Amino acid sequence: MKALKHVNKYFYKYKYRLILGVFISIASRIFSVAGPKFVGDAIALSEDYITNHSNHLQEFKKELTIYFFLIVGATLLSGFFMFLMRQTFIVVSRFIEFDLKNEIYEHYQKLSTEFYKTHRTGDLMNRISEDVMKVRMYTGPAIMYSVNTITLFVIALSYMSSIAPKLTLYTIAPLPILSFAIYHLSVAINKRTTIVQQYLSKLTSFTQETFSGISVLKAYRIEEKKNYNFAKLSNESKEKSIELSAVQALFQPLMVLLIGCSNIIVIYIGGNQYLNGEIADFGVLVEFILYVNMLTWPVATVGWVSSMIQQADASQTRINEFLKTTPKIQNSPNAVNQEIKGYIEFKNVNFTYPDTGITALKNININIKHGQTIGIIGNTGSGKSSFLELISRMYDPTSGKITINNVDLKEINIQNYRSQLGYVPQDPFLFSDTIANNISFGKSNASKNEIIEAAKTAAVHQNIVNFKDQYQTILGERGVTLSGGQKQRISIARALIKKPKLLLLDDCLSAVDTETEEKIIDNFNTLSKEQTCFIVSHRITSVKNADLIIVLDKGKIIQHGNHQDLIKTEGYYKNVYEKQLNKKEF
Repeated sequence: MKALKHVNKYFYKYKYRLILGVFISIASRIFSVAGPKFVGDAIALSEDYITNHSNHLQEFKKELTIYFFLIVGATLLSGFFMFLMRQTFIVVSRFIEFDLKNEIYEHYQKLSTEFYKTHRTGDLMNRISEDVMKVRMYTGPAIMYSVNTITLFVIALSYMSSIAPKLTLYTIAPLPILSFAIYHLSVAINKRTTIVQQYLSKLTSFTQETFSGISVLKAYRIEEKKNYNFAKLSNESKEKSIELSAVQALFQPLMVLLIGCSNIIVIYIGGNQYLNGEIADFGVLVEFILYVNMLTWPVATVGWVSSMIQQADASQTRINEFLKTTPKIQNSPNAVNQEIKGYIEFKNVNFTYPDTGITALKNININIKHGQTIGIIGNTGSGKSSFLELISRMYDPTSGKITINNVDLKEINIQNYRSQLGYVPQDPFLFSDTIANNISFGKSNASKNEIIEAAKTAAVHQNIVNFKDQYQTILGERGVTLSGGQKQRISIARALIKKPKLLLLDDCLSAVDTETEEKIIDNFNTLSKEQTCFIVSHRITSVKNADLIIVLDKGKIIQHGNHQDLIKTEGYYKNVYEKQLNKKEF
């Protein structure tokens, strides 16, 4: 249970509710134990009436009626307090589930890009859903049944020992055997639960990838292959689940056997004691039988609780793996808030991707003035996107440093810095929400006019108003209902609406026609010079109006300058410009 120590802080947070639940549980058990006692007393009364041939029938009926109401009252009060007990413990478990999910979700958001490149989405989803659910069973039902069982055993056995200590010892004799069996079964359950959860993660990841890439799957006609792979994985998962169920299935028969043994002991040993005069009243035997059967469910839950704890421990171990993962990109102890206003400087920057070992940028040295528009161009794999990932601090340089106003980017508060950025990736991501909400995602309190203005600047307003529901149009998953160009332009509008100090456009006009592209670029040129803009593109038309154009090749800057200077110089830029110019004229 070492992994489950992580949730102890939540028990402390809700300690008063849990303490209240313990007292309610004790009250419930007191009334439940009182029921069999009243039954025993009623039988003893009946035995005395029959044995002594009493003629006081009315008095006997009156006393019997009192016991009837006492039994009913004790049962109702026990049930009422049991209801309150469930409300207390189960509600606490839901609070803990809520807190734990939020803790995991917040930690997921802190983890660096590298983490998400090496872990599958389905596995992340399974740990925050299925694994947390297993932990909730430990923090709620397992705790509740444990408290319930302990209080019942203490109260019931105390009373049983006070009236027939020898018979009580015989009655609980099978319990050590039960404990021994539970220990070994729990170890087996823990191992099998871990395997089952791992396969569940694999299934979740497989189906998530299949549904996300359904269009590619259909285009290549590989449905049968995917069906076969899913059936194989599903069958393996089923077999592991059956193995777990086979072990868990041993609990119930074992409980029934041991409780049956206890009943036989009570009847045989207790019967002999009654005949020998060691037990005065026959009602005591009835009480013991009722107590033994009353203890049946709590004893049975010992196995169930043990199983829940083992499963929760296995799940919390998986959760802790990610919670213990330290974000590669995080604030330094003395991080400062810094306004992006002034020079951005790359000083001998080199960058190698840690997950692949590929060197993306080599010895980059460049000065960028505030308010400039910077164009970045080069072949595929030349390091253009990596350049922007370093500026947005998705990664840190392997060596060298990037400074803002002569302050090392690593020393600037990440949240403060990124709040001043506007970023449009190569592959735009849109949420399954309205177009208006997707645009205002960049500024949560944006007005309708601001949303429309941003859409106009991104040259997508006219497309939106042609939709039936206009800005209230609900998009499909990842914006699947839109064309590639429309998705890119809505993503641009989302970045523009927050009026960022630093705008990063990563080849986000690739799906836009030349005419629309020129319109968007012209709109960029009218933006305030208080904004520094980086435009990554394969097209010369996207960067030709930039104040500074950087040409990258194999991670190195091979040319830089403005458009007029570069087309006069033999090299990569001039060659690409002439090829694209000839293609456009053709």
